[in-house]
Amino acid sequence: MAETVFRAAEDAALPQIPVGDWVDTGFDWVTENFDPVLEAISTVSEAGVDGLTEGLLVLPPVVFAVLLAVLGGVVRSVRFGVASLLGLLLLISMRMWEPAMETLALILVATLIAVAIGIPVGIAAAKSDRVSAVVRPVLDFMQTMPALVYLIPAVVFFGIGVVPGVVMTIIFALPPGVRLTELGIRQVDPELVEAGHAFGSPPGRILRGIQLPLALPTIMAGINQVIMLALSMAVIAGFVGAGGLGGLVVTSISRLDLGLGVEAGLAVVVLAIYLDRLTSAFGQRRGPRRFPSLLSRGSTATGGAPAPGRPAASDQDALSGPAR
Repeated sequence: MAETVFRAAEDAALPQIPVGDWVDTGFDWVTENFDPVLEAISTVSEAGVDGLTEGLLVLPPVVFAVLLAVLGGVVRSVRFGVASLLGLLLLISMRMWEPAMETLALILVATLIAVAIGIPVGIAAAKSDRVSAVVRPVLDFMQTMPALVYLIPAVVFFGIGVVPGVVMTIIFALPPGVRLTELGIRQVDPELVEAGHAFGSPPGRILRGIQLPLALPTIMAGINQVIMLALSMAVIAGFVGAGGLGGLVVTSISRLDLGLGVEAGLAVVVLAIYLDRLTSAFGQRRGPRRFPSLLSRGSTATGGAPAPGRPAASDQDALSGPAR
């Protein structure tokens, strides 16, 4: 009796807020009024992934693996090139090459779109505190929302297939690109910017000639994280029929096929290490300052003070959003 009275008083004091109903109404409104836009996004995304997949599979697997290994050797080191060749040959021997290229195509398309959106937004946030104040809560929401929740609106808008996988990957991987672009530009020495103003350079030229080149290592670190987060979504994208290695992992779960799951997971690991090391090497070569790769951060975090011009760990933690 007392419990019933307490619950009635609680319901009277805190009435239920129908957030879920509002979200459903919003999704229905978007679906009814933006169907041509959603159809265009679906067509372009699917064509991009399918076209890139066909391009990656044009060459014989062994030949393409050798070319990727040579690229790794030139950009980073001969040892990395040899290790890359062994890893890629392992993919071919496990018959995982084609699904790996499907996953790589999905990642590259999602990364390209995420970078195309994230860098301009990061620049705007670095230039305006108001924009930054608006963008940060949105990025926090995007990073803290459980990744599986993104499956629901993606399937509602785009159905089953590659497109919802691309869309949810973009949403999940976008925030680091914005945050690190903003961080890199804000950390440029103000005296250099003032010198540019003193010489009469317009803001656009200062951005292109001073701020972006000096912020490039940090921006490349953001792109590195975008790629790695996109790859981490490969398995979840398999749940909506995106295919590739994620689809194989989902199949292995449904069939309780441990061997297939291990092979697909191992292929994801090989791709992740190759892309991480390669993109971090690009950042080291193109910028005057070095930044650690995402996967090697743990081994360098205890290395003492950060490199000159590189954000301190506390700064990166503050800008990388709440822990998941």
